[in-house]
Amino acid sequence: MIWLARHGETAYNRERRFQGQGPVPLSDRGREQARELAEQAAGHGFAALWSSPAPRALETAEIVGERIGLKPRQDARLSETDAGEWTDRLFADVEASDPDGFAAFMAADIDFAFPGGESFRQQRERVLAALDDIRAAGELPALVVCHRQAIRLALEARQGRRLSLDEVPNASLVAL
Repeated sequence: MIWLARHGETAYNRERRFQGQGPVPLSDRGREQARELAEQAAGHGFAALWSSPAPRALETAEIVGERIGLKPRQDARLSETDAGEWTDRLFADVEASDPDGFAAFMAADIDFAFPGGESFRQQRERVLAALDDIRAAGELPALVVCHRQAIRLALEARQGRRLSLDEVPNASLVAL
């Protein structure tokens, strides 16, 4: 079995700002959440730990890994969506300037693409390929520390579960 975990909180999460693939670090609260996630993870007997290379995900995975005795392996395919021109912008500003695009983003419309960035369809393909490779490696159960949209897309594709943004909080742990 594969479990997915979202990274801890960042200042961008608190501000409701698009991070995309930017190098946004964890906040102090995010580090605290990562320690709480590590305690949850400790009871699962994970055989492998994987992570997006984004600093917020990797730091979360390193904190978890220290607790469960595993070193995170990075896979760029687990990265958050490339938010293109929306990177660093506040959700409220984007919603005001592009209400239709913002609504498609919020709905996780598979055909939505960030202006100058990546589509959710492109992200889904790379995330699912990474998860398939992790499963094929056979070191299960595995924990994958990644991002909200990666988790939303994976759950929809593999379980038919469509989650809102608020249903994937920071440092949440979800069975795939």
